[in-house]
Amino acid sequence: MERWNNKVAVVTGASAGIGSAASVDLVKAGMKVVALARREDKLSELKRTLPSHLQKKFHVMKCDVANEAEVIKVFQWIESNVGVIHVLVNNAGIQKKNYLMGKGNSKDIRDVVDINLMGAVFCVREAYQQMKAHNIKGHIILINSIFGHSVPVIPNTELNIYFATKHAVTAMTETYRQEFSNDGTDVKITSLSPGAVDTDILPDTLKAAPAFPMLNCEDISGGILYCISTPPHVQVHEIIIRPLHEKL
Repeated sequence: MERWNNKVAVVTGASAGIGSAASVDLVKAGMKVVALARREDKLSELKRTLPSHLQKKFHVMKCDVANEAEVIKVFQWIESNVGVIHVLVNNAGIQKKNYLMGKGNSKDIRDVVDINLMGAVFCVREAYQQMKAHNIKGHIILINSIFGHSVPVIPNTELNIYFATKHAVTAMTETYRQEFSNDGTDVKITSLSPGAVDTDILPDTLKAAPAFPMLNCEDISGGILYCISTPPHVQVHEIIIRPLHEKL
């Protein structure tokens, strides 16, 4: 982590769950962190939990990653006021409880696609363009899911278009890997796919299942630190972190 000392890391969806844990661990590891989310009040609460010397390196900004114009504006502000982005943790994601074939579900489907998929496209593009312009050997982490590799049979769990967006992240990771290399940069890309994690996004029907093992958010944050700590010539393309005895 020494080479990332005082470098800028941006974390989306940082107001809770994995994003919150990653933001805290990255600033504790010596980076300047910009935590983004729609709930700015939650970001400010998180900042206040940090020691004063870390609060100075922890910046919070309201950002709806589904809004392209807002993403562009926020990322430009980061470059001008905090520094060039070296690490992006694209974590923002939602799921809506609604069946794909359900009536009147268009808004739910669009919301999930806009945040889980288009939000990633917008944020990765803006971070990468900064890295390339400044010849930064940066690292982009896409928080994926084991649901991005298979569609399990889960009775009565209405995850809508969520599975499809996570499969898209898997495909995007390989597309980015090829594009970054063909573009002549040394920017790394990693898809990090957690199994069940104890966050708000996990359906209550799963949490309530007997003997249902779950990871903590800090387990995933530790995986992020591992990935960005690898030597410059090593790229962890895909990492899956699952709780012991998971049945999904």
